[in-house]
Amino acid sequence: MLIAVMFGLSMLGATTNASDSDNSGSTKLYVGPQVGFQQARNADDGKWLVGAALRLKFLSTIGGEAAINYRQEEFGHGAVKVISWPVMATGLFYPLPFLYGALGAGWYYTTFDYDQNKYPLIKDQTKQEFGWHFGAGAEIPMGPAKLTADVRYVFLNYNFQQVPELSGLHSDFFMVTFGILFGI
Repeated sequence: MLIAVMFGLSMLGATTNASDSDNSGSTKLYVGPQVGFQQARNADDGKWLVGAALRLKFLSTIGGEAAINYRQEEFGHGAVKVISWPVMATGLFYPLPFLYGALGAGWYYTTFDYDQNKYPLIKDQTKQEFGWHFGAGAEIPMGPAKLTADVRYVFLNYNFQQVPELSGLHSDFFMVTFGILFGI
């Protein structure tokens, strides 16, 4: 049922002739900064994130985004600080000209920084993690730029098994981002 509704809305969006092209018919590429807030399920607190995004709209109903961000969070009352640089690739589906659904995957270059006062025998680690995400957002044209806002839920399973009291923690997180993308 949901697929039928999304398909119907995409056809509506396709008929509104709301493509991101100039008079020559070429598709525009957009790039710009992002700022946001993220909160993992079992993290101590939510944290700000910063990054940049590159967005391309292939058709009036289909686009793509590549983004890199910097984020950090703490688990177990400061027992471990997790610092990551997610590189995300996201497919964008526009049921309406200004609204989109998002589905994608990410590679997370992640450092686990253990509190040496609590865990002197555990060395810090750097790993590469994989996760996937889905969400929705809006983009508002502002002349040669676009304002963007979206919310995404990321499925990412960090392995905290080196610290027994952290082994049951969940690291999936939501992120809310805002950005300004400039046409290039």
